[in-house]
Amino acid sequence: MRWRAKLLLLGSAAALAAALPALSQVTEPVLPPGFGDPEPAEQAPPEEAPVTEPAPVAGEEPPPPPRPGTRSTGGESLIQETSPDDLAAIEALTPPPPPIEIPDEARRPIDFVGVLDESAGGLGADAFGAADGRFLSTLMRRLDAPIASRWQSMLLRRALLTRVPAPVGVHPVDWVAERAWLLLRMGEADAARMLVQSIDVDQFTPKMFAIAVQSALATADPAGLCPLVGPGRETSDEPVWPLAEAMCASLSGEPGKASSLIDQARRRSRADPIDLDLAEKVIGAGANTRRAVTIEWDDVDQINSWRFGLAAATGLEIPAGLMSRAGSHVLAWQARAPMLPLEQRLSAIQAAASLGVFGSASLVDIYSQIADETDPSEINESVGGRLRTAYAARKVDQRMRALRSLWGEPGNDPVARHARLILTATAATALPAIPELAPDAPRLIASMLSAGYDAQAAEWSEVVGNMEGEDAGRAWAMLALASPRPAVEISAGRIGTFQDSDDTPEDHATKLLIAALAGLGRIDADTATDLAEDHGIRLGAENRWTRLLARAAERGQNGTVALLAGAGMQTGAWRGVPPEHLYHITRALSRVGMEYEARMIAAEAIARL
Repeated sequence: MRWRAKLLLLGSAAALAAALPALSQVTEPVLPPGFGDPEPAEQAPPEEAPVTEPAPVAGEEPPPPPRPGTRSTGGESLIQETSPDDLAAIEALTPPPPPIEIPDEARRPIDFVGVLDESAGGLGADAFGAADGRFLSTLMRRLDAPIASRWQSMLLRRALLTRVPAPVGVHPVDWVAERAWLLLRMGEADAARMLVQSIDVDQFTPKMFAIAVQSALATADPAGLCPLVGPGRETSDEPVWPLAEAMCASLSGEPGKASSLIDQARRRSRADPIDLDLAEKVIGAGANTRRAVTIEWDDVDQINSWRFGLAAATGLEIPAGLMSRAGSHVLAWQARAPMLPLEQRLSAIQAAASLGVFGSASLVDIYSQIADETDPSEINESVGGRLRTAYAARKVDQRMRALRSLWGEPGNDPVARHARLILTATAATALPAIPELAPDAPRLIASMLSAGYDAQAAEWSEVVGNMEGEDAGRAWAMLALASPRPAVEISAGRIGTFQDSDDTPEDHATKLLIAALAGLGRIDADTATDLAEDHGIRLGAENRWTRLLARAAERGQNGTVALLAGAGMQTGAWRGVPPEHLYHITRALSRVGMEYEARMIAAEAIARL
C-alpha cells in the first residue's frame, strides 16, 4: 500500500490530522523532481476543527517557479534560511501595475472564478458552502494525486473547475492558484491553464506566478511565459525569468536580443547544461536566430517540468526511461502535447485515459486520425480499422471478434487494458444482450460503465442472471452496483457466490463490493452489519476524515465532499483503497445528490481489480 504516514488536513494550532492509512513507501513528488511543491512544516495534530472554522496555516509558501538545474527531493524547500515573517512579507508582495492599464469595465472578477456553471457540469456556486478557505487550500495542497479512481478524478476535476466564490480566509487569486496546482498534479494541464487564464496578470500573486509558469510548461507552451516575464521579475529573482526573456525575445522576432540574453545566461546561470540547451533549442525555433543545438539525454537522470515543457514544445522525444520516472501526471501532459506526433504519444494517451484526462470520445477521435493516415492495405489490422469493424460490421460476431482483439492486445498491462475498455465503450453499447455473448458480458459491461453507460449495461441483467462461474460473479457485481435501479438479485447468497470466485488478495474485491453496496443503500443495515463483521470491515469506525466527510455531506457541500473523497483515494491502484473508505465515499456522494458518480466509482473498483 502507498498510503502516507498521515495526511494533514489543516495546519497550525487549529489544524487537524487526517487518520488515513499510512503509505509504506515514500511517495513521488507532486511535480517532477526539481520542481516540487515545498512541504510546509508539519504541526502537532489537535483534536478536531470543523469545516467552517478558521484554520490558519503557518509557515507556508507557494511552490516556486522552476529553477532549471535545481535538484530537489520531494518535499525539500527551495527557499532556505527564511523565517515565517520573511515568507509572509514575500506573500504580501503584489506585482506593479502593467504598462497598459486594463479599463475597470474590462477587468475580470477575482472573487468568483471558474469555467463550469451548473448547466455545463459544474457542481454549483455553493459547492464548498461556508468551508474555510485555509482548510480547503491545505487539503488540496496535501492531496497526493493522481488517485486510484478514474471516476473520482473526473468528479474532482469538475469540482475544481466549477465557478465558485472565493471562500473566507484566503486570497481570492491564491484560491484559484491552489485549484490549478492540484489539477496539474492530476495530469489536467489544459484544465489548470483555463483557471490560470481566468485571472488578469496584473492581479497575480507570487503563488499564481509560480502556478502560471508550471501550467505554461505543462501545456508545452513556452510562449505562455512571455506575459509573465516583466511582472514576474518584479516579484522574484527566480532563474526562470532570464531564460524565459531570452526565449520570448526570439519568439517575438528579436534574434539579436535573444542571442545576447542566452549567452549571458550561459555565463552567469548555475543551471544544468541540458536546461540551457533546451532554452536555446526554443530560441533556435524563432525567426533568423541562426542558432542550433543538439539535445543529448545521456547524462540526464530526471525529467522536470522545465525539461518536459521545452522538449515537447520543440517536438523532441524524451527517452522512455526518463519519462517512466516522471510520474503518470507528466504522461498525461505529454498525451496532449501538440508538437509531438500521435504515434509517439500513444502510450501517454492510454495513461491519460486511465487517469480520466481523456474520455472515450477523445480516444476514438485520436485513433480515427491515425487510421486516416494509415496505408489502406494495413488498415484492417490497425486499431482504428478494428474499431471501425466493432462499430460498423453488419454481423454481431464480426463486431464481437473485433472487440475481443482490441481487448486482448495489451496483454498484462493494466493501464493499456483499461484504456481499451474506455476506447470501445460506445461500440459495446450497440451489441445486443443475448445469451450467445454471455462469456463476453463482464468486459462488455466494464467497457460500457467506463464511459458511464449505466442504462445500457443494465440491459444485460437477464443474461447475467442466468450465468455461472467466475465471469458471472464479476458481471453480476458490476450491475449490482452500477444499475440505475437494482436490476439483479442482491443478497448475502449472491455475495457469497461472488466471493467463491474472488481471486484478489484477502478477498479485497468482495470487501469493496460489500462496502459499496452498504454505502449505496442497496443492502439493508442488518445485512450490511453481518457481512461487514464476517469480513472484518469496520463500517462504523470513525476518524477525523470520516467526520469531516459526513459533516460536509450533511451541509450539502458537494465540492467539499468531492475533495475529501479524493483524499480518501490517495493510492496508485484500487488494491490500496480500504473498503471502509469506499463505504464512506459512496455514502457521502449519495447524500449530496451524486449517486450516479458513486455508482460509477463503485463499479470501477470491481472492473479494475
